[in-house]
Formats: sequence, structure tokens, C-alpha cells
Amino acid sequence: MSGGNYPSIEIGNTEVIAKKIIAKTGADEFKIVPTVAYPDDYLETVKIANDEQDANARPTYVGDVADWGSYKNIFLGWPKGWAVFRLAKEVWTDEADGSNPSDKDRFQREIFFPIGEPDPYGEFFIGQSYLAPVSAEQVSVFNVTFEPSCRNNWHIHHAKSGGGQFLICVGGRGWYQEEGKEAVELTPGKVINIPANVKHWHGAAADSWMSHLAAEIDGEDASTEWCEPVSEEEYARLK
Repeated sequence: MSGGNYPSIEIGNTEVIAKKIIAKTGADEFKIVPTVAYPDDYLETVKIANDEQDANARPTYVGDVADWGSYKNIFLGWPKGWAVFRLAKEVWTDEADGSNPSDKDRFQREIFFPIGEPDPYGEFFIGQSYLAPVSAEQVSVFNVTFEPSCRNNWHIHHAKSGGGQFLICVGGRGWYQEEGKEAVELTPGKVINIPANVKHWHGAAADSWMSHLAAEIDGEDASTEWCEPVSEEEYARLK
């Protein structure tokens, strides 16, 4: 691949490392090669990759491994650039594990933290949410995952002093809103500091899964008050 600051090279770092692993272990080698090759021009390839992602396409690849069950360990590697051209990789991993992955499985591959199990506080949500503990010491941290259109009810983290909560979006796209204010879009890396005694809600966008880390701040006489659901009219205004 070449173009701009991307000179054409015969062999990249991923293949160099693969060759070293093969030399050390005697492993078999299998290259993930799309049936229709991407162009050498970088910008042209980016356009095609973006179109594939918009269509949630699953490009086919050349060849296959005869018997996955005969391998005890499998090393997978791909260039950093395949963070952009990831669909050819995803269709290979979909087929390699012999499954037809669900939307939840696909989203789990996009985020670092576990999605976990159905949220035990589901009665306070519209739609399906999931909860996974991340840290139980010093500060309790949970990863909360929302299916598309899922959001929690309006609620308040009460405290006489201290208290509140912070969120860090780690995947997908969603919304956070305080009463009387405009909604704030949540995308990976966005940090939300929620003061105590402020009515608010948070959840996924209508067209996307969303995960955020959540940690409650210690406070005096801290408690959570769950209020009414976010109305369909309020939610539908968010794009």
C-alpha cells in the first residue's frame, strides 16, 4: 500500500513478527488475503473501506485452514492500518471460530472491557443493558453496556457532601443529559463528571451500542433515587 506518507514496502512489521514466531515454534502460516485486493493507493483504499463499514459488508478472503480443531494455540496479527480496514479481518474471525456472531459478540470485539451479564437494575432501564465489574478495591468500577436505544431512567445520586459519579465512554456512541440542559454525545474517551444531587440519565444512541465505565464517588448519606423513564419524544430528538 502506498500514498502520501505511506511508502510502498515489500514486507511489513506484522509479517516480520510472524516469520520470527514461525522460526521459533515451527508454526504453520496462514495469510488473511481478501479475494478482491485493496488498491495500492492509500486514499482510494480508505474510501472503499469506509463504504464497506457503512454497509456492514463482509468481504470474502482467499483460502481457509483445513482443520481448526487440530491447533492448540493460534496467533492472530494484523497491521495497525487494519483498525480502518477491519471488515476483511472480522469476516475471517467470524468464520474461523465456526460461529455466526451476534451483535453483542461483535461489539465485545470492539471494546477492551467485558460486557458482562444482564443488568440486575434492568427495571430502571428502557431496553437491554449489561453490567460487568471491573474493580472492587479502592474505587468500585463497573462497565455498563447498552444495546441500541437502551437508556436508564432519570435518576439522582444524592449525598449531603461528596458523592456523585463519573463515566468514561469506552465504546460505541451514546448520550448523557442533565435536567434542563442539552444532551452531551458520548464517544470513546469522553469523560462525564456528574455532581451529587443532579437529575440526569445516560444511554446508547438509537443506532449504536455503547459502553461506559461508571464509578460512584464516596459521599455522606449517599443514595440513588430512580425517577421516571426518558420519554420517547425526548429521546427521539437526539441524533
